[in-house]
Amino acid sequence: MSKIMIPLTFNIKTADAVVIGGGIVGTATAFWLSKTGMKVILIEKRDGLSSLTTAVSAECFRTQFTEKSMADIALPSVEMFENFKDVVELSDIDIHLRQKGYLFVTDDETQVPELEKAIQTYQTLGIPGSELIKGDDLHDRFSFLSSNALAATFNNRDGWISTHETTYGFAKGAKNVEFFMKTIVTGIQKDRQGICTVETDKGLISTRLVVNCAGPYAGIIGKMAGLDMPLTTVRRQKAYIRTSHPLVPLDAPFTVDLKNHSYWRPEAGGVLCAWVDPDEPESPPADELPTDWDFAAESIYRASRLNPFFETIADDLKADDIDVSAGMYVYTPDDKPVIGPSDEIEGFHLNCGYWCGVMMAPEAGKRVADIVMGKIDNKDNPLRYSRFNEGDYERGDTFLK
Repeated sequence: MSKIMIPLTFNIKTADAVVIGGGIVGTATAFWLSKTGMKVILIEKRDGLSSLTTAVSAECFRTQFTEKSMADIALPSVEMFENFKDVVELSDIDIHLRQKGYLFVTDDETQVPELEKAIQTYQTLGIPGSELIKGDDLHDRFSFLSSNALAATFNNRDGWISTHETTYGFAKGAKNVEFFMKTIVTGIQKDRQGICTVETDKGLISTRLVVNCAGPYAGIIGKMAGLDMPLTTVRRQKAYIRTSHPLVPLDAPFTVDLKNHSYWRPEAGGVLCAWVDPDEPESPPADELPTDWDFAAESIYRASRLNPFFETIADDLKADDIDVSAGMYVYTPDDKPVIGPSDEIEGFHLNCGYWCGVMMAPEAGKRVADIVMGKIDNKDNPLRYSRFNEGDYERGDTFLK
């Protein structure tokens, strides 16, 4: 039976595995490790699971990846979302699955070949359901788009979930996990065999296996173990706009303007709206992140380019109708996560480096457990950490990172 608690001070505890980080990635990892029969302790410095980066995500998932290594994680993750009650063996769980699709759209003729190439790649990778939509067909199906829109890729299997319910679903479904809240990792000890102890502000935990799922803090945790990982943390913002305007298409997909990096989707009581600034500088990880006073206005302006209904709803908005929040994306040199053993430090495993943690958490957690149990040879794992030293990587070309 698993427990979520704020532990009292202790001298030493033992665990087969310690997972550091209580977002959706860490919780899914603890779930899958527990399914192997391991006794697991998950450490989270905040007072609840899913309360930092996971909580401020757009809560979306997709199948549309052009890199095989990413598609191989994304596709089974989507299948787990679709069958979540069976995965966690809880009949009363509702993760509010909404499969409205992802629509990557452009009005730039020079980008249309990129969309055509993406569809061909999806077919090669065995990603079912993706389609290229052009011209009148595009406007018939998505009438909210500007008349300038030329083409889009679409997959109606994509969508969004409640990340809070999903994270806690993994926690409730875990078999033998102690979830330590408000517990801070202060150090990681090694001996001749590798990892031996995790130091916390509550006490010591003796273990031979640590999985670093610390999100934006993964680099700091890595250095505690003696591993200097090539991770970059970048602030990302999003705006929630309260509106009941009748022009908002409530059945619309997650819609991305490939020309100006803006996106939006319907949300209960309004819409989520944002844009990815490719020039956003690297910044150190932090729990509390500042937001830009003009971010919402810029997001609405950018989204309105191909979604003109935004211009109309903007006329009626008041300051109280808009909430802007910020989280952090983590990037590696090839924009793909690292999963599996660090190789350099025995017993120190990784599940971090995500800009897409929500959508990959289920299968990524399972891959960690499969590697630990020897079901997958890490040499066959394309997202292994050693790829950076081996030079066996290249930067991905998936849309909107």
